[in-house]
Amino acid sequence: MHSVAFSVFGVDWEFFKPYIVIGLATGGAYALSGVGIVVLYQATGVLNLAFGAIGAAGALVSYWIVNHQPGVPEWLALGVCIAFGGVVTFLYGVVLGPAFARREPLVKMMGTLALALILLGLMQWRAPQGGAFFRVLELPTSEHRYELLGATINLTQILALVFAIVLTVGTTLFLKHTKLGTAYRAVATDREITATLGVPVRWVEASAWLGSGIVCGTAGLLLADLFTTLDYTALSFDFLIASLAAALIGGLRSLTATLIGGLVVGLVQAVLTPYESVTQYRTTAPFVIAIVALLWLGRHRVVVMTKAAR
Repeated sequence: MHSVAFSVFGVDWEFFKPYIVIGLATGGAYALSGVGIVVLYQATGVLNLAFGAIGAAGALVSYWIVNHQPGVPEWLALGVCIAFGGVVTFLYGVVLGPAFARREPLVKMMGTLALALILLGLMQWRAPQGGAFFRVLELPTSEHRYELLGATINLTQILALVFAIVLTVGTTLFLKHTKLGTAYRAVATDREITATLGVPVRWVEASAWLGSGIVCGTAGLLLADLFTTLDYTALSFDFLIASLAAALIGGLRSLTATLIGGLVVGLVQAVLTPYESVTQYRTTAPFVIAIVALLWLGRHRVVVMTKAAR
């Protein structure tokens, strides 16, 4: 362990290359979902605590189709995870979103926590701990391997990072230069005034829920492969905690900072893995990083995690 610690300071970076690759890949997935959380929060004022459970449930559904429905093409079975995320969040936003629209931020957040608990209960019922569902959901892209700077990487790891960057840049441009993006920002500022101007507020919010759900399903599919497990409890909470930390690092506002936060969380978790004395605590890394980031940002401004309820 002493030699490992010594290598962190530059003596043997070869040892850490695989961990850095894994960290950037998982960090990309965290950043991907973090961006989805931020956009939904900015458009609706809802901090979605069901993000991890939705992604985990979608991955389990895809796994079941791949292994129990041999006639279904694999690409279609995997696409079900993405569709599941989109459909579940869209239905929640359409059915319950309007009812919570004028409630306090805490009430909105607790509504999504209830959804998470329902999904966890369903997963516990259909996929009990230790059951056949707990095998690796390996994507076809994981079979393609490459050498980069002396480290072996697969296409899934590359895609996780690329998707995060593309989504961040694309969403930033979308919010600034499209009518729907302008509507998102207007609804976030004042829902009632925006409605009086003729903007279909419910449709705008529903589209935000749908887009966020698609991102959630995509991230859940990637993380199920990257984590090499379908343990729905670990996938749900690790997914949510790390993604939420990335969003908090961005102040629930900056997509670029959210991207960086997700990558940092993934890297820190991965680099701590070889340290036997702390590896069992690496899941707390997102909390620590988020707290440090919020304290740092708080030197100049206050990060407000509320939205006006009108």
